[in-house]
Amino acid sequence: MSGRPTMLILSYSPIARDARVLKQVAHFTRDYEVTTCGYGPAPDGVVEHISIPDDERYNDLDGKLITLKHYRKAYWRLSAVKWSREHLKGRRFDIAIANDVEAVPVAVKLKPKHGVLADLHEYSPRLHDDHALWHERITPWFEYVVRRYVTRAWSWSTVSRGIVDEYEKNFGFRAELVTNAAPYRDGVPSPVGVPIRLVHSGACLRNRRLHIMAEAVEAAANDVSLDFYLTANDPPYLQELKDFAATSERVTVHDPVPYAQLAETLTAYDVGIHVLPPINFNNKLALPNKLFDYVQARLGVVIGPSSEMQYYVGEYGIGEVADDFTLEAAQAAIERLTVESVTAFKANAHAHAEELGGERQVEVWDRLVTAQMQRKRR
Repeated sequence: MSGRPTMLILSYSPIARDARVLKQVAHFTRDYEVTTCGYGPAPDGVVEHISIPDDERYNDLDGKLITLKHYRKAYWRLSAVKWSREHLKGRRFDIAIANDVEAVPVAVKLKPKHGVLADLHEYSPRLHDDHALWHERITPWFEYVVRRYVTRAWSWSTVSRGIVDEYEKNFGFRAELVTNAAPYRDGVPSPVGVPIRLVHSGACLRNRRLHIMAEAVEAAANDVSLDFYLTANDPPYLQELKDFAATSERVTVHDPVPYAQLAETLTAYDVGIHVLPPINFNNKLALPNKLFDYVQARLGVVIGPSSEMQYYVGEYGIGEVADDFTLEAAQAAIERLTVESVTAFKANAHAHAEELGGERQVEVWDRLVTAQMQRKRR
């Protein structure tokens, strides 16, 4: 034994591919004996990884229990919850980080000596509030889990200022802001030419309405192009985008690249675009990692008027904000791009890349964990 304090990092995600959780692992394995529990293979640097089988799901809620409002029983019967609780039984940790609402009760029940840090990756009670039946049935269950268990953490963090405010308003705890900022990357902006090269990387989801960005680029009066790097979350929709690209000289759809290669891939472009319609509460308050990926690649950005992203674009002068989320507004924002303006946006991204790097954000977790380690359970 090294004599170092012990930490559990629990996440119902494939941790080795979860960029946010990997930041926790990379930072805390320096000073802690870190055990991870989640799906997939072990991340680098941990002393032990407890791998949850893929068929043990964390979201297989029993509809009958939800209908009967037996919310406590519904939670503890989730497959991944039962499995992880059984395989963590009897273990003792000095401190735990639980990622997202579903993981927090398991960590709380372990009673780590210096408590639980709950890192909330979204506002879970309104995760799918664009679906009326989900909102009616599942929102009250999430609210129960947050009120009953998440409030028992010793500290909290979350991903955007609006979500910080929402948790405080509804549940009384004040989370610290830890954005999904990408790690700082040394580099310089590439020169801007014609056509101005736009790029979008991420999930291919129909509710993100990626076709609006494609159609806006196709219709723009200025000389622009758009390359997508998309994961096949919705294969029929991905095929629709590929079919559109086949008819266009401006739009190209690529396979995704591994996250470790993404920054280098993005540097070949000029502007990252992300016009995300606010179809639900979390989309409305989204502050996605791709915004920071674009900054670290020294790109300008084009976004819709999403309040959290708009703050950074305005504060740091890194891009254009469309007036709304329509095709016409996206096209107008693209048409405002010039070689001169994009050169300035890229220069501003370069000037603020270190300030907006993920290392500054990880310092918040470090401060919270350090404060907890100085306290003891009563």
